[in-house]
Amino acid sequence: MSNLRTATLGGGCFWCLEAVFDQLEGVVDVVSGYSNGEVPNPSYEQVCRGTTGHAEVVKVVFDADVISYVEILGVFFSIHDPTTLNRQGNDVGTQYRSGIYTHSEEQARIAKETIAHLTKEDLWGKPIVTEVVPAGVFYAAEDYHQEYFAHNPGQGYCMAVVSPKVSKFRKQFAARLKK
Repeated sequence: MSNLRTATLGGGCFWCLEAVFDQLEGVVDVVSGYSNGEVPNPSYEQVCRGTTGHAEVVKVVFDADVISYVEILGVFFSIHDPTTLNRQGNDVGTQYRSGIYTHSEEQARIAKETIAHLTKEDLWGKPIVTEVVPAGVFYAAEDYHQEYFAHNPGQGYCMAVVSPKVSKFRKQFAARLKK
């Protein structure tokens, strides 16, 4: 695995994104955390107050020989609503914004091209509000947030929100699931 790359993505609660990307072929590691804010080493409580500027994100490490950045973005756009500003369902606040936090000029170009393509397709009937900006400092979320869905599938939020997204992903991307 010498062709490892990193994608940092925000699309609402990081539990949802992590649960999906953990199952995607070519993904080596997924870490839930906070990025693109102003407060060093923020806590979950601080981020939830919406005063730190951070987005809840996942840092996805993937093998570019197995899956491309374009494919990573394809999954990302299929599992959240990129048309709602600072919101995903009942999760409201700037920490739940849709964002692609790029690690290179190439990633920024690909992200902008992907959004332009999706805009032309008009899949959602509303403008895409996903921000595309350079990745800021990433802070891993507290340990209890890591692999949250895997450890807490019966928890209410997981059953109502995470599980349906995972099911939709598994159906839509069945051929790309880890073996």
